Amino acid sequence: MTRRAPLTGIALVAAGLLLQGSAVAAPAPAVPPAASPPNAPAPKAPAPKPAASKPAAPKPAALKRELAPMPAPKTALLPFEVSPFPYRGDVPEKNRTFLDVVEGDRRGHYSARGGTYWEDQTYSDQRVLLHIPKGFDARRPALMVVFFHGNEATLTRDVRNRQAVPRQVAESGLNAVLVAPQFAVNALDSSAGRFWEPGVFTEFLREAADRLAELYGDERARGAFHGAPVVIAAYSGGYNPAAFILHSGRADDRLRGVVLLDAPFGELDKFADWLARRPPAFFVSAFGKAAREENTQLQRLLSERGVRFQSTLPATLTRGSIAFIAANEEIKHVDFVTEAWVNDPLKVVLRRIAGFSRAAATPAVPTPPKK
Repeated sequence: MTRRAPLTGIALVAAGLLLQGSAVAAPAPAVPPAASPPNAPAPKAPAPKPAASKPAAPKPAALKRELAPMPAPKTALLPFEVSPFPYRGDVPEKNRTFLDVVEGDRRGHYSARGGTYWEDQTYSDQRVLLHIPKGFDARRPALMVVFFHGNEATLTRDVRNRQAVPRQVAESGLNAVLVAPQFAVNALDSSAGRFWEPGVFTEFLREAADRLAELYGDERARGAFHGAPVVIAAYSGGYNPAAFILHSGRADDRLRGVVLLDAPFGELDKFADWLARRPPAFFVSAFGKAAREENTQLQRLLSERGVRFQSTLPATLTRGSIAFIAANEEIKHVDFVTEAWVNDPLKVVLRRIAGFSRAAATPAVPTPPKK
């Protein structure tokens, strides 16, 4: 049987087996030198062959894009699996089911202030407003601001447009994101829905972190959102979910602070008991005429429990600081999120939180009081 000679480099290329960047060369077969006559001149020495060029080094894989500050803001209104509504449970401490009105196939809830609201119209919106400001940097310490709206509100018309909550978070200068769930839609009702249930708020925070990472557009940012401390900001009727989260939400390990804006209107013992436990979080309650009586009662409850507080906003909101801020009597309750003792009060309060700057620290500028 005739034995096959090994493939040369040319043959390998033709066979498609030469790896990119490799060099394959088989030695040429030896050829005996031809006989020379005795008187023939000595053959010239062969010219030196040029040195073989080295194979090109393989190109390194493109480096993965590094995390960088957000080049533009991102806002989204997304349905969540874990949301305050729909809710088919009981009203806590009332010994009655939440959906206590039935008409044919429809179910509804009776509100003392607003009458009957139907589940399909008022208690079925599972959307959450998310906002990541321009310049947010997932490499820096981050904060999650969770905003609870008041009565007769929708996320687009009121939280985003009228109260400008995303803008206030962005202009605070904090490396913070906004999460705002929809409660009862455009209704005179402060019900917390599933946030009445122990532990549901922590599940909501986990889903919010995942959704924020998706909105951010880079999975490597997921840890920044899951580990971000939380500040709850509750306006008006948003006090109700805030109170039950402090009472049994099982989120104390995440809470960095609570901000009440012209609230609360009930559940004072829950706020007082939480503050009496000396949680590692700050508490600010700014109020006008509407919530003045309840804030006076809450201060009395704290004094009875030996909890100290102050009546001005501290320069820096540290863990354990408690402040009550009285706004002018002429301030309208409906405008309190944008016009209180100062304009844009949420922005002003957030600016007092140290350790979460979106950029290098700059000297603080005193905020002029509202005239």
